[in-house]
Amino acid sequence: MRTHTNRKIWFIALLLLGFAAGCADLDKGLAGGGGGGGGGPVVVLGAAGGCAILGATPVVSNTGPTVVTGGDICISPALSFTGWARIDAGPGVLTPPGLFRAPSGLSLFPLCPPQCGPDPDPIPAQAQLDMLTAYNDLAGRTGGLPLPGDISGLTLTPGIYKNASSTGILSPAPGPLSIVTLDGLGNPDAVFIFQIGSALTTNTGTQVKLTNGTQAKNVFWQVGSSATLGVNSTFNGSILALASITLDTGATLNGRALAHTGAVTCDSNPVTVP
Repeated sequence: MRTHTNRKIWFIALLLLGFAAGCADLDKGLAGGGGGGGGGPVVVLGAAGGCAILGATPVVSNTGPTVVTGGDICISPALSFTGWARIDAGPGVLTPPGLFRAPSGLSLFPLCPPQCGPDPDPIPAQAQLDMLTAYNDLAGRTGGLPLPGDISGLTLTPGIYKNASSTGILSPAPGPLSIVTLDGLGNPDAVFIFQIGSALTTNTGTQVKLTNGTQAKNVFWQVGSSATLGVNSTFNGSILALASITLDTGATLNGRALAHTGAVTCDSNPVTVP
């Protein structure tokens, strides 16, 4: 009889533990503002995926000791790089095996070899085409939740978030409101997609923080105009901006800066392709 009673007690205890865990997960999802259960498959970037930085016109410029790691620096249709050690003895460094890629004219830069791509190079133009395809894929994904104009202090779970206008981390650092947390809920394949109709802006010292398995390679920011990362801020994910991207002094980007029609401007930034 005692053995039967003990088994019954253990069974009830297990049921209660499972119920408590389920409630905790539900509360966590609600607190995080889950974006419809996931963002769907990872976006295919094609040739744009090989570019840590992709600009269009007039220039991919740099000021200060920027270090770009894990990808190429690409531009199309223009040909204008400034502020890079292998271009004009500037302070910016592209870590090997990364290449400077432009449609043509790289032979004009005597310092560039061995970090110049072929001349002419078909990759930058293809990267722009693939970037636009990926941008349209991101913008066209349905479902998800509204994204406020100021996402300061939010914890978000995997999914799609959308704002037809501008959004950003607008609260100043330090403090909990200066941090946006992307919680992967223990899933290393969790996808986050942000559909932003106009501008993306982050304030000085703010952070996009990844927790519980979230990987920067699975975070995508589709920006309808331009993106600006604030001074000494930290940002995770690939930015696909229809116009331009500016990385202010000391901003860290774990992702890609892909601009379709405008410039990419750097200033003393660590840029690392995840």
